[in-house]
Amino acid sequence: MASAKSYSIFLLFLLPYDLHLATAQNNGTVPVGATLTAGTDSSSWLSPSGDLAFGFHQLDEENNSNDLFLLSIFYNKIPEKTVVWYTDNKDQNPAVPRGSQVKLAADQGLVLNDPQGKQVWSSKIDIGAVAVGHMNDTGNFVLVSSSNSRLWDSFSNPTDTLLPGQMMETEQGLFSRKSDTNFSRGRFQFRLLKKGNLVLNIANLPTDLANDAYYSSGTHDSTNSSNSGYQVMFNESGYMYILRRNSQRFDLTKGRVVPAADFYHRATLNFDGVFAQYFYPKNGNGNWSVVWSEPENICVNIGGGLGSGACGYNSICTLDSDPRPRCACPEGYSLLEETDRYGSCKPDFELSCWGGGQGYNKELFDFHEVKNIDWPQSDYERFKPYNEVQCKNSCLSDCFCAAVIFEDDSCCFKKLPLSNGMTDSRITSKAFIKYKNKGDDPPSVPRPLDPEDKKKRKMMNATGSVLLGSSVFVNFAMVCAVGLGFFFIYKKKWIRNSPGDGTVVLKI
Repeated sequence: MASAKSYSIFLLFLLPYDLHLATAQNNGTVPVGATLTAGTDSSSWLSPSGDLAFGFHQLDEENNSNDLFLLSIFYNKIPEKTVVWYTDNKDQNPAVPRGSQVKLAADQGLVLNDPQGKQVWSSKIDIGAVAVGHMNDTGNFVLVSSSNSRLWDSFSNPTDTLLPGQMMETEQGLFSRKSDTNFSRGRFQFRLLKKGNLVLNIANLPTDLANDAYYSSGTHDSTNSSNSGYQVMFNESGYMYILRRNSQRFDLTKGRVVPAADFYHRATLNFDGVFAQYFYPKNGNGNWSVVWSEPENICVNIGGGLGSGACGYNSICTLDSDPRPRCACPEGYSLLEETDRYGSCKPDFELSCWGGGQGYNKELFDFHEVKNIDWPQSDYERFKPYNEVQCKNSCLSDCFCAAVIFEDDSCCFKKLPLSNGMTDSRITSKAFIKYKNKGDDPPSVPRPLDPEDKKKRKMMNATGSVLLGSSVFVNFAMVCAVGLGFFFIYKKKWIRNSPGDGTVVLKI
């Protein structure tokens, strides 16, 4: 009896205050050795309130042809089961097949194995041994040791979402997923830089090299470092702000927010690059609604010289009312990957300067005219003054030209691949996109011989001629030699066979 009482007291002191231990039967505690197995009806480790769960989330449940699951933390009481954290394998898709298992081990913490027993992810406990795990109501899954040390927690290893009660230090950040249903790492990053600016940028995968930021908080002060940001805070009331080193706040959430007691809150870097804070009624009747988002117009804001822009190459970005981007291929183009509607587009025709342009026939091409569209980073030539007819005819005659932008008396040629394609009502120019209007592809033109190849061929022909001439002469000389040989032999036999010479007659 005494030992049981002592163990209860130990558990109370084992977990820190922010673990929110509940006295209810489900207190969120997960013992070492506990396991979960991926399956349609698999159980989860619930938080004390049951609002959040740690477990296997089935992907695309309505059409799950691949039968894949994601080890994740998700909102448990809403139909969408919205995921707020998941395992990160960086260069690999974190989805695992049915029958995969996660186990809470003392030496490694959380260990995820596939159905064959191969480890695919772990929480990587470097020092100490796990005594217990806890799934708490903030959405933070925590592993602690017997000495009350925090060994690992999901808040310190964020993926694409922040939750109330969570903070982000300098040089930490979020990364987007690849698509709404593909949880591999995507192109977009949300980072608090060392100097204090909070930025959104595109990363050049598979590296982490960052392109120019398409949003910046401006919280870096080069003249007074104490005025620079050093933490991103998401407090339990649902407000987000950057905390400066002088304890002043730079508010990210504008205006009033709905009470956290009645609504779920989250802030997510979406797969399309838009960062947004959302709320959802806890009674389950409704959808995720936007509190605020950045940037205001991602189609226009991403304008750096590198990369494809908000959408893929040759694609056009249009801002929806969310405001979220919508990507589409221009007429005459189609998706490079049919399932990736935010990816790159390819022309449905050959636009080639092969054979020095001899295979290009401008009569086979025409233009689609569109307005309020531009690819500002794809210019390779500009003519001025030009009228519209001159602009179009010049592009038709140029085998490199894929599109032209005409405004007033200025004509800009665009080359493939087209990048940073966007629609914007403030764009007053006309865009003419080249497409193939008739006929089959022109017949292939043989590659012109390199001058060195021509020299080599002449040398080979000359050498062949010499060898052929030499061969004829040698053959003629050999025939003559054989003929002379037989002549002298027969002459010798005739002399020896003459009467009275006393020699023996040779018989051939």
